[in-house]
Amino acid sequence: MKRTDATPRQPAEAMPDMQQSRDHRKIPIRKVGVKDISYPIVVQDKQHTLQHTVARVDMYVDLPHQFKGTHMSRFVEILNRHREKIALDHLEEILREMQHRLGASTAHLRVEFPYFIDKAAPVSGARSLMEYTCEFDACLEGGRLDFVLGVKVPVTSLCPCSKELSRFGAHNQRSIMTVKVRYRDFLWIEDLVALIEQCGSSPVYALLKRADEKHVTEQAFEQPRFVEDMVREAYLRLSALEQVTWFSVEAENFESIHNHSAYAAVELDRRETEPATAGELP
Repeated sequence: MKRTDATPRQPAEAMPDMQQSRDHRKIPIRKVGVKDISYPIVVQDKQHTLQHTVARVDMYVDLPHQFKGTHMSRFVEILNRHREKIALDHLEEILREMQHRLGASTAHLRVEFPYFIDKAAPVSGARSLMEYTCEFDACLEGGRLDFVLGVKVPVTSLCPCSKELSRFGAHNQRSIMTVKVRYRDFLWIEDLVALIEQCGSSPVYALLKRADEKHVTEQAFEQPRFVEDMVREAYLRLSALEQVTWFSVEAENFESIHNHSAYAAVELDRRETEPATAGELP
């Protein structure tokens, strides 16, 4: 029968809640939720106080074995409620609301976003915006908060073997170094990027004039690095930072003379030997 305006609507409270119905397979789910939501956020910027950008957001909770499903719409409702303050200092508040609204003991929030740094070319000083892919990965389990900052940093790497063997020049390529850190106190994205850029043969720039191109080419030639050299350099620099309690570094060279990439990774965990911090973001 065609519904008319006079047809009474079924009260919302009378509708069956299928997500809360009983599941008899007795299998808990570690993560369930929504993935890849495009959303505006605000990030602290060392140069300009705040930077507005657009993130891809993943939100998950755990699901006890007795429930059939979780309420997916509530994730988006929570995100919309915090639309003016999706920033580092509000992540714990969002996670706590996810726990409460979805009846979960663990909540996960992952925010990946492009971050732009105003960067000067090494000789001409020509300024341009350089993009870096960053990530906030936060988890609240019970009352304990875990937070990881991640950033992907492009660098140039020049092959030491090619330089040693070749009569003219040496092959080089663009590389991506992915660093993730847990830390105390505060760590600027800009400072982390600058530290990692020192680990390659030369930094990468969005804009270079001729004098700059000469400089970075010669700098790379004088500072050849294997992919192993790059992660070891990053290890030394990150382990010297007292506020860093854990880190992982990956380096991938997109080889210019091979059809494969070269890869290396290192990790250091100092959390067992240091006082645990819980319940607050750095």
